[in-house]
Amino acid sequence: MLWTPCIVGGLFALFINLFALNIFDVKLGFWGTIAGLFMYLILSILLATTIALAWLGMDRGLIFAGWSVFYLATARGFHWSVYMIIAGIPLVIGILFLLDWIYHKEIRTA
Repeated sequence: MLWTPCIVGGLFALFINLFALNIFDVKLGFWGTIAGLFMYLILSILLATTIALAWLGMDRGLIFAGWSVFYLATARGFHWSVYMIIAGIPLVIGILFLLDWIYHKEIRTA
């Protein structure tokens, strides 16, 4: 139960990183490309930090649920499917972490 949300979180971070690849279509030069790549990867850096904090044992479910609420509160003007993917997947990961916390003792004793 613990590995599923960690793996899904890592796969979600890799999915978010795919959006950074379109920076190479724009001819910005070396430093412009580096700056643009960093701007695209800010979301992934924050997500990787969240996964690392969750791995260290902080309140994992609340961190990911908070991530979803933060994204929904700050992002505007997108199609509803964008909100379902970018905020919905971390919410599901948070729920999986919360289920792991609830059933942790039952899983360890079985």
